[in-house]
Order: sequence, then structure tokens, then C-alpha cells
Amino acid sequence: MRTIKLTVAYDGTGFVGWQRQASGTSIQGLIEDALARIDGGAVTLHGAGRTDAGVHATGQVASARIGCPHDEATLLRALNAHLPPAVRVCDVCVMSDDFHARFSATAKTYEYRIWNGPIVPPALRLYVWHVPQPLDLPSLQQGADTIPGQHDFAAFQGKGATPRSTVRRVRSAEWRQAADGSLVFEIRGGGFLRHMVRRLVGTLVEIGHRRRDPMDLERRFADRDRSLTGRTAPPEGLFLIKVEYDTRRAS
Repeated sequence: MRTIKLTVAYDGTGFVGWQRQASGTSIQGLIEDALARIDGGAVTLHGAGRTDAGVHATGQVASARIGCPHDEATLLRALNAHLPPAVRVCDVCVMSDDFHARFSATAKTYEYRIWNGPIVPPALRLYVWHVPQPLDLPSLQQGADTIPGQHDFAAFQGKGATPRSTVRRVRSAEWRQAADGSLVFEIRGGGFLRHMVRRLVGTLVEIGHRRRDPMDLERRFADRDRSLTGRTAPPEGLFLIKVEYDTRRAS
């Protein structure tokens, strides 16, 4: 048996999310089924992050234990042959046996993309949040500047979530304008609560509309009151871009 690491990209439109569900098509389920056909039996896949329905990825990472003797290049071709075009395995690596896609991760980077204009280009409509009212980019960044560091993000978690701790450390949070004209919020940290990035963006957009002042996020870290934050931004603008590890490939 070997442990493999998969780097995966997907268009989350129309899927129920990463995690296999009782009904609907999931990214995890599709890849597990492809691995089972290649390996000759059931395979359990562990993802670095459980992206929600409609969320996309360019750098999701997953790990699994398999017994088939195929080399990495052959596994890569075989997996993509069994997957729909909306899901692509970009890389396959054989790792040391203690590697785990979720528990070995040291940092993750997400991007959230907004189209800030009266008309969203049709080609971007499934990959941005359309916010037609003008946003003030300096105000957006002033709000984002309060995010890096260790904070209690209880006010920014999704309903029904029950993590052991709501304290998370964020390493960076920045806004920029992309080449296609969209506004991009990039956030990097050791871990994130469910819906945390989307609720941060929803609150930042209100700051960008000058309905809140840039220090409002700091007050929410202190009072932990979910009812006082902005809306949860829609899923289609969110992308899991990169997962970082301090690990060794198998020798």
C-alpha cells in the first residue's frame, strides 16, 4: 500500500461540494469512484478542505492509500480519464505513509472574486459575486488590514458549526484588482471556520460601501456576535487556491 497526494482543480458549479453526500454529486465521490475503478476496490479520499456547494478550487489537495502498482504519470492519466471535464487531477505524488491532506497542512490560501460594475460579463457570472454598487478599494483594504493575526472568528462562522475552538490565525489578507477587472480578496492562514471567508467578505463589502467603518471587524472579534456581521457572500466567488505542507515525498 502507498499513500498518494493529489492536487485537484474543479469548477464547483452544480456539485454538492467536496464532501460525499447522501444525494447529489460531490468532488470527493467522483474521485473515490475513479480510484476504486483503478485500484480494484473501495478507496477513501481525504481532502485538505471541505469546500461547499458551488465553491471552486485550483489547488485543492487530497490523499488516499492505494495498492495498485501504477506509476504517478499513469495514475494521473487514468484518473482524468474517469473524471468529468469539470474536475481535473493536476498532479499525483507518492508520499511518506504519515502524510494526510488535512492534518499535515500548514496553511491554506483562498481567493474571493467580485465583479464591481453594472453588468457582469457572461463568461464570469459563475465565478464572481456581482456587486453593482461602487466599492471603495482603500476602505476594503483598511478593513482587511485588521484581519491578520490571531483572533476569535466566532462571529464569522456558519450556522450550526461546532468547532472545538473558533480562534484562528490569519497570516495575510489583501485586496487587488485582477487583469480581468474583478476585485480579488486573498486570505492565507493556518485554518478557517466554515463560511468564515464568505462572511468576512460580506462584512468587508459593507465597509467598501461605507455602511460600516474599517474597524468594525475588530469589534466583531471582541463581541463574537454573528448577528452584527454582514451577509454570507455567495459561494460562486470563492476559490481554494493553494494548500501548503512541510512534508517529504516517499523515497
